[in-house]
Amino acid sequence: MEEDDLRASTNIDDRRGMGGAARGGLGIGAVIVVALISWATGINPALLFQGAEMVEGVGHQTQSAPGRQGTPTDQTGNFVARILGETEDVWTQILPQQANVQYEPPTLVLFSGMTNSACGTAQSAMGPFYCPNDRKLYLDTAFFQDMQRKLGGGGDFAYAYVIAHEVGHHVQNLIGLLPKVQKIELRSDERTANAYSVRTELMADCLAGVWAYHMNQRHQNINEQDVQQAVVTASAIGDDRLQRASGRGVVPDSFTHGTSAQRVQWLTTGLRSGNINACNTFAEQQ
Repeated sequence: MEEDDLRASTNIDDRRGMGGAARGGLGIGAVIVVALISWATGINPALLFQGAEMVEGVGHQTQSAPGRQGTPTDQTGNFVARILGETEDVWTQILPQQANVQYEPPTLVLFSGMTNSACGTAQSAMGPFYCPNDRKLYLDTAFFQDMQRKLGGGGDFAYAYVIAHEVGHHVQNLIGLLPKVQKIELRSDERTANAYSVRTELMADCLAGVWAYHMNQRHQNINEQDVQQAVVTASAIGDDRLQRASGRGVVPDSFTHGTSAQRVQWLTTGLRSGNINACNTFAEQQ
């Protein structure tokens, strides 16, 4: 994937190298316990971390001090900024056209280890995530190395897909879908809440594909090898594959992101169509 032609975003809050958790975060012992519970049960770690912080009365009391604002100059940070800039340019154009909604760019927070967010303490173990409370994306770029070493994924377009997936959640928030789903999840049993989570995540995969379609229309900068990298990554992070890798049996009711086949299906649906309307996972009987 070629990214030299992509405009670098300035909507970056670079907190890398600023130390550990900000005041109000969970202790390392609690972090380890929560991570183990998530691994054993398949429950979304973001939900567990937020719940633990509510019990301990931390996480929402303070926010980390802002980091360096603007476009990073290091190679990894600059790459992230270019991908974010292209999501801004694409969605600013197509969101009004396809959904009659104006695009409002999110801020992407780069951090090392842990930092605070409006959704609780951001932990590297959680992976990248989007916080609707502050409309920010959180990314420890060490996740890219984990993709290669632990998940068998990797490559520039695969990394771009990860960022675009989180931006997809921001798009869901802007069109009003995310708040509706969160309300349903809060008053549902675990099985139903997980099912809604799966559909939300698969839609974000599809929206990442929609973005990639339009980026390629603009720059002709991805090829079949790039697409294969993203497909391999999507397959590697399917709930069924991750559960098998952990030595546990596959428990569909505990899925929160979808199977490998589903994630590949919806990513490629977006890549082929370039249309938000093709991403309605909630209308599909899967």
